[in-house]
Amino acid sequence: QVQLVESGGGLVQAGDSLRLSCAASGGTFTRYTMSWFRQAPGKEREFVAALKWDDTTYYQNSVKGRFTISRDNAKNTVYLQMNSLKTEDTAVYYCAADTRGSRVIVVARSRYEYDYWGQGTQVIVSS
Repeated sequence: QVQLVESGGGLVQAGDSLRLSCAASGGTFTRYTMSWFRQAPGKEREFVAALKWDDTTYYQNSVKGRFTISRDNAKNTVYLQMNSLKTEDTAVYYCAADTRGSRVIVVARSRYEYDYWGQGTQVIVSS
């Protein structure tokens, strides 16, 4: 069983930066594809970024060039560095794990394809 715990959210102003962390326990972290999703009030949970088991990265178009996903395998932690934050980035951010290892060829961007989720961390960006 995989447990995920996010941290690092908060209230910031537009243009500021935040770094979210997601600590994983259980299983073999180095083989997982780790993703970040977000859910704004009244909206569906949407894909933000993913770091595939082979270190390939994927981003939603609206965050490309501003957000960076990375991992520290020694700490079993994945990060989301968010720069130049905008008010539209306000949401609860969730990390998710795809534990299929090298069977992942195409990174899943649908929330329904992930079995393991953290509890979420709130990010509020004020103007």
